[in-house]
Amino acid sequence: MRSIERRFNKISQKNQYLSSLVCFERAVKGQNFKKRTIRHWFGRLVEKDDYAQKDKRTILQGLENLKVP
Repeated sequence: MRSIERRFNKISQKNQYLSSLVCFERAVKGQNFKKRTIRHWFGRLVEKDDYAQKDKRTILQGLENLKVP
């Protein structure tokens, strides 16, 4: 299940000026990834400098809500 990683890498290569958090959001948006998958790949792909640690829970909840309706 490396489709998030593959999508993330394509987006970040095309948009080198974007932060890893924005690239991750674009990789997840509109897909039906499970919460566990999103949390796992968030920890592996998003740089810790791109968000405040205290905001991590809120960011993850927002990412989980980007599923297709």
